[in-house]
Amino acid sequence: MDMHSTIPLKDLKRKRKPVRNVNVEQKQKLSNLDKIAVNITDKVGTMGFFVVIFVWTALWLGWNTLAPVALRFDPVPAFVMWLFLSNMIQIFLMPLIMIGQNLQSNHAEARAEADFEINTKAELEIETILQHLENQNAMMIQILERLEKKADIK
Repeated sequence: MDMHSTIPLKDLKRKRKPVRNVNVEQKQKLSNLDKIAVNITDKVGTMGFFVVIFVWTALWLGWNTLAPVALRFDPVPAFVMWLFLSNMIQIFLMPLIMIGQNLQSNHAEARAEADFEINTKAELEIETILQHLENQNAMMIQILERLEKKADIK
């Protein structure tokens, strides 16, 4: 590109699109059911949820193993109720987690697109700045050469 063919600032500003907040856009696109799925995915995928399930299981198995026989509601070796409940939790949570992960993946893709747009804008602006700096450098060299010629003449 020629040193004197820099992009004027007004043209650069005209080409510039406003920066968008992908997080806000993504939240606005979510239906109420999507929001519930994302919320469940966020909560289930934590150590807190793991600890709750672990403690619940330990209490359930401990009570039905160590409590007085008359107070046991799901006695050893059956644990049928526990198996039923744990399977129901898994059956309901698996699709919800997958839906939430898909929604979170869509959000990540939208953020990546926005990052790409910003990086493209920054690249154009940096290139324009470099062109201006090169142009200024050439002009300063010309001025210095003229000053040196004038100094040599005197």
